[in-house]
Amino acid sequence: MSTSSMRLLYTDKEGNCYDHPTVGAVGRTGDRFLEMEREDLIELPPGASLVMIPGGNPVGIFSGGRFSLVEREHGGEGPAFAVGALLPQGYTRTLLPAFRCRNAQSPLPLLGYSAVAWRRGKVYVAAAKTDNPTRWDPKHYNTPDLPGLVEAFTSELPGSRIVRQLARCSLDYGCFTAQNIFYRRWEGGLPVSRICNAGCLGCISLQPAECCPSPQKRIDFSPTVEEVSELGIKHLEAGRDNIISFGQGCEGEPTTSADIIVKALARIRKKTPGGTININTNAGITRAVEELAGSGLDSMRVSLISAREEVYSRYHRPRGYSLLDVQASIRAAVGQGVFTSLNLLVFPGLTDREEEIEALVSLIGETGVNMVQLRNLNIDPDYLYANIPPAQGDIIGIEGLIDSLRSVPGVEIGNFSRPIR
Repeated sequence: MSTSSMRLLYTDKEGNCYDHPTVGAVGRTGDRFLEMEREDLIELPPGASLVMIPGGNPVGIFSGGRFSLVEREHGGEGPAFAVGALLPQGYTRTLLPAFRCRNAQSPLPLLGYSAVAWRRGKVYVAAAKTDNPTRWDPKHYNTPDLPGLVEAFTSELPGSRIVRQLARCSLDYGCFTAQNIFYRRWEGGLPVSRICNAGCLGCISLQPAECCPSPQKRIDFSPTVEEVSELGIKHLEAGRDNIISFGQGCEGEPTTSADIIVKALARIRKKTPGGTININTNAGITRAVEELAGSGLDSMRVSLISAREEVYSRYHRPRGYSLLDVQASIRAAVGQGVFTSLNLLVFPGLTDREEEIEALVSLIGETGVNMVQLRNLNIDPDYLYANIPPAQGDIIGIEGLIDSLRSVPGVEIGNFSRPIR
């Protein structure tokens, strides 16, 4: 075994997890494997879970520093499969699991696998705590009373298709922002759009048949102004720190329904000045962003994998806009006093390369972004790298990326949207 005290974790075909007594743990960044040391890892936090990587054989480090596949269980004949951790919100992944999939028929499920290791009876994960996850702690969700709360709320707005959609998202998909509507607290999702002007590789609501299945279904209707405003008013009036968010996982691009949102905002703000109105968007339609910013929008979060056009366009696959339009939209929103965040899709070996960091810091400075929200990108690494330009530049590391962002004056770093009002 290597000199590292971090042991390889693997599972058998039944999903039982074991540590390997003679093989060291390995992580991945970009297309490189590296031995994991204690300082690279934290103890597996509450709310995290271990999952098998389907069809993936783990890569470990053997004596003499040799990286090699571990294809069989230690002391057995059955196959060994790689293990990854799914992190709770508030934690940012720093390394990917090291594995190889042979004869893969399709990409892995859209999950944010993080590298793990075993040491002295405990599981460790390659991650950093980057926000206070209290409100997003799983213990606050999927509670025994949730079905009853959903039923009671639905009876208050029996004709609302949005409420019926959120009930499904809450009970079938376990979506936290959907559940917050029924708990009447914090950030609640308010879907409005069934179409999108982008075709992101990692879209969680719509994927082509040849790719991995989406974990949830997109809404198939266009809500009325009345449906949007009545739910928005009800949620904002339920708590001082409450947020309504357009552009959650079960819809397309909300600015394609800007006409509905603008009219709904007028009704909402006529009824209540409280709470925060937020939109999660690709910001590709600058005209729509300008209109929303002037109609009562408080905050905007813009999804972005890269501040470099060649990477941005290959991942987001925009239709009818470019990264330049996104930058124009950010400047327009900031100029009208909208608190504007980047929803930075973080991926070890890509986001933390020198040229990516330089371009990102430059975009932040040029547009006046207020906050960067770090979001672990859920996608098969091999599928991602097969679809974007070859990576260039030195890898600084995710913690180096975070340090660089924290050095930008006036920019907040975290994982969650904040109440603005």
